[in-house]
Amino acid sequence: MTSIGERVPRKEDPRLLRGLGRFGDDQDRVGQLWLRVVRSPVAHGRLVSISRPNGAHVVTAQDLPPGLRIPVRLKVQDIDLSDYLQPVLAADEVRYVGEPVAVVVADDPYEAEDLAELVQVEIDELPVTVDTADGVQAAEFELGYGDVEAAFGKADHVVQIEFDVGRHSAVPLEPRALLADVDPSTGALQIFGMTKVPVFNRDVLATMLGIDENLIHVHAMDAGGGFGVRGEFYPEDFLVPWLAWKLRRPVKWVEDRAEHLVAVNHSRQQQHIISVAFDNEGTLLGLKDDVLHDNGAYARTHGIIVPELTLAMLPGPYRVPAFHGRIRVMLTNKTPCGTYRAPGRFEGTSVREQLLDVAADRLGIDRVDLRRKNLLTADELPHTRAMSTLGTEVVLDSGDYLGLLDKAMVEADRLGYLSQLESLRAQGRKAGLGVAMFLEKSGLGPQDTADVTIGTSGDVRVYSGGTSLGQGIETILAQVTADALTIDPAVVTVINGDTMLQPFGGGSWASRSTVVGGSAVHRAALAVRERAIKMASRMLEVSEDDLEVTAGTIEVKGAPGSSVSYADVAKACRPGSPYLQPDEPAGLSARRRFEVEHMTYPYGVHVALVDVDTGTGQVKVVRYLVAYEVGRAINPTLVEGQLLGGVAQGVGGALLEEFRYDEAGQPQAVTFMDYLMPTAAELPQIDILVAQDAPAPGNPLGVKGAGEGGLTAAGGAIAGAIRDALGLTGPVGRLPMTAERVRGLDKEGK
Repeated sequence: MTSIGERVPRKEDPRLLRGLGRFGDDQDRVGQLWLRVVRSPVAHGRLVSISRPNGAHVVTAQDLPPGLRIPVRLKVQDIDLSDYLQPVLAADEVRYVGEPVAVVVADDPYEAEDLAELVQVEIDELPVTVDTADGVQAAEFELGYGDVEAAFGKADHVVQIEFDVGRHSAVPLEPRALLADVDPSTGALQIFGMTKVPVFNRDVLATMLGIDENLIHVHAMDAGGGFGVRGEFYPEDFLVPWLAWKLRRPVKWVEDRAEHLVAVNHSRQQQHIISVAFDNEGTLLGLKDDVLHDNGAYARTHGIIVPELTLAMLPGPYRVPAFHGRIRVMLTNKTPCGTYRAPGRFEGTSVREQLLDVAADRLGIDRVDLRRKNLLTADELPHTRAMSTLGTEVVLDSGDYLGLLDKAMVEADRLGYLSQLESLRAQGRKAGLGVAMFLEKSGLGPQDTADVTIGTSGDVRVYSGGTSLGQGIETILAQVTADALTIDPAVVTVINGDTMLQPFGGGSWASRSTVVGGSAVHRAALAVRERAIKMASRMLEVSEDDLEVTAGTIEVKGAPGSSVSYADVAKACRPGSPYLQPDEPAGLSARRRFEVEHMTYPYGVHVALVDVDTGTGQVKVVRYLVAYEVGRAINPTLVEGQLLGGVAQGVGGALLEEFRYDEAGQPQAVTFMDYLMPTAAELPQIDILVAQDAPAPGNPLGVKGAGEGGLTAAGGAIAGAIRDALGLTGPVGRLPMTAERVRGLDKEGK
């Protein structure tokens, strides 16, 4: 019985399709208070006073313990960001529109909102910075290897472009929600709504409250999308539990969409000046990039990991003998930034692939041939780059980059991309084809822990440190468990993200759930299997070598009638059983940890066919192909689903989504009237090619993360296709390619 690789239906779907999901706003408690956040209406100013309407319970920074700031979860580059951390509530100065300055609680959500609107906030406005170049520099660092100056000095051709990536972020279907229930006698807290990294958030909250972490129980919840922005520690994640703890009453908060668009982590905004050096044969000699990264008003929990990943992953899958990247992290009077699906890689891939397109034209080499010539070959892997990111050395593991590019181009031709391009152009349409290669990272450690238990009914329970964000982790971990135990996945129940049931979990982020969490589950399940066989050998009075497992039954080889089930073994593991040896623990269960020294690096190709209406500036993505190497697909359907969803977000980031600000720092996209996202009408036919030719050597399952590859190269592929359609000699210059910008480029091209 094999479960890995099968298209098992999602275990999550029956309850979700019947409306039985447990989301944040589904949680209520008798006597709960409702919280509403009062936010700054100006981008920068000195906080003078905050009024307290009669009868309103208003909390300001003066009511909180002094010096509370949101800590950094991911520390990199040994850079001290303590001066730039966000306070829970602004005390003296506000730095962006939407910054929390006070909270109001009431017995009714509508009353809480009405009272919040009566709170008067007096602010003396200060000068506003919205231009990244004029911001306060919070950090500067460099990454690289090799002699870049020598490489450029001997180059026959040097190509340089400037390229900006606009500010946008995740807009999950479900905004944030949080309920904190409290035991009035002990102050113990039950938290509902913290997804993604519940153990980290529990520990941060315990430290900020000054209580033992064992008094905090973060419960597993469903989530209507994560994408990097959900589940980090925000000011509300302290305020709601703190008020519940102080008042000894349940407190609930539900974010509305207007709040979400100004309060949740933004991402992406960068300005690049990037150069590449070639010899006369088109061989890449060196690469360098100078980057300005707009981090908004504060450094939040991700610290500066997005700019670090931008540089560390910039060389991509190519043979780059010398590389140097410099990045300056700037603070402006905008919403603070963090990660969004494929952080740093979307930005860097968009810029690098556009640079290669421009270089190919200037060198007179076909775009695909230039990439083929400079891709690392399978014989050159593993490949070490003298850099580190996320605390680990960059060691590119198994792969065949060139082979996947060739497969993708053959598949695109087979599916009619090239013939459709010719047909559109024959009709007089401005059509173009874009090709982008990318390198991803996945499976970040340092560890994850899992428990696997078989009950006396034969049912199996898995307690994982991962969290369910819609990615199908329950199904994946059930398949991994079933495969190790040789059972049907239907008898496996997976519980994720519960800090009481699994207090050592690492959470779900950075495409790590299957690689790290799955490997921990695999180890735990194998340990349970080994223990079950040992117990069965005592029960059947045979050697362990004489036993085999078939469909949940442990039987004597060649004697099918002589067998015991897992349920029988679990019963034999009860306390007092004659089959237990002295000092041997009862129960049929195991806890195992999987630790990671190096990440694994999936990779892929995006091919985009676009049709550009130069009159309106509208870009229609006609066809889209993603070819992606995942090492081993636990469930191919779920991998394909991840890639399809990633493309949808990539189309949004490449063409539509952008947070803009006026000179006063006022956000110009605070509703869906202004923050545009793709609908089904804007999405193309998407073709998927999942490759499993290069299993990852660093984990027992051979898997590479599949969560972000559908998005990573979307900017690069679509920008390349637009450039091809308009016949530009230079770069498109900026993402997103809005209709207005496309019209401007067309005029420049003419």
